[in-house]
Amino acid sequence: MSDDSNPLMMLIWILPIILFVFYGQQIQLFVTSREIKKGIEKLNSFREESKNELIDYLQKNLKIQNDSLKKIDRFLDYFTIMPVDMDPNGIVDKVQHTVRSREDYTRDHVKAMSPGISDLELTKVQTLLEIASSLQMIYKIINHMFLTAKKQNNYPLILPLQMILPFIMEQAEAMKDAIPAFKSGQPVGDGIGPMVVGKMMLEHKKENIAFQTSLTKIDFEGRKLFLLKAEGPGSTVGRPADALEAIISENKLDAIIMIDAALKMEGEDSAITAQGFGAAIGGIGIERFQIEAIATSKKIPIFSIVVKQSIKEAITLMTKEIADTAEDVRGQVFEMIRENTTSGQSVLIIGVGNTAGVPQ
Repeated sequence: MSDDSNPLMMLIWILPIILFVFYGQQIQLFVTSREIKKGIEKLNSFREESKNELIDYLQKNLKIQNDSLKKIDRFLDYFTIMPVDMDPNGIVDKVQHTVRSREDYTRDHVKAMSPGISDLELTKVQTLLEIASSLQMIYKIINHMFLTAKKQNNYPLILPLQMILPFIMEQAEAMKDAIPAFKSGQPVGDGIGPMVVGKMMLEHKKENIAFQTSLTKIDFEGRKLFLLKAEGPGSTVGRPADALEAIISENKLDAIIMIDAALKMEGEDSAITAQGFGAAIGGIGIERFQIEAIATSKKIPIFSIVVKQSIKEAITLMTKEIADTAEDVRGQVFEMIRENTTSGQSVLIIGVGNTAGVPQ
């Protein structure tokens, strides 16, 4: 007699099918929830570690007392509400005002905690505070999405979280790994633009052209070069758009060249360079908008050179491979100047990125 007619064997085959038909979503929700919960626990450890690193830095380096450290929790929970964009006219100015107000507020309150703090230490603390605040916000959002889906026993609601979590974890881990570099004031991958321009500025006179932004003027084969970067070695990106406004008010520019880091695609090698057109600058878009507006009104072409790298390489200690591209990029800049300008013209070269550990 065949085993197919055995009632026990039929039950073994049919019972899992019945369970999956009626309880499939609950089983999937249980399995997926376990995976997501592990990720959330990691995010929680990242935010705690970043907060502890910040407090440790404030206590050891700036001798800040415990009563002042109580304000840190408030700083970490600060949020920024973007302006209403129903009428897009003037939205960039509103966003700029909001963002810079937050920056000024943070700067003033850190100074209040440590009145004698140097500008270099201030930029380090601001960056560490931004990392800790970002990790806190990421943890809260992901945990909220997870608990909401679990509370409602809603598997479709948890699917988007499952899909985006690997990308979130990659960025969160990169931020956590960036802390040692910023604490010690060492260059990060994003600083390759300022590093290239900073080397060109060495042994030349510098001037402060905008907030935390440095300018040097040199001659190159009959052309006048304006070299612009954030003021190092503090952890800042400066205000290149404000600097461009100041330069263009007194000088005629014939070309703008921007050097920046760019995220590589999966499958691409790190530390490879690429050339293109347009304003190579990240952020929320304020600086890019201003630079594009000025260039458009003055009919100035914008050329760009980027150094490809991963998200982790961009905000952690600069690798030797990325640092070694500096000389090659400088050669490309000079080649671009020769090809696109003539003797007697002027070129602005902007090193875009965080200039931590990169002097000029």
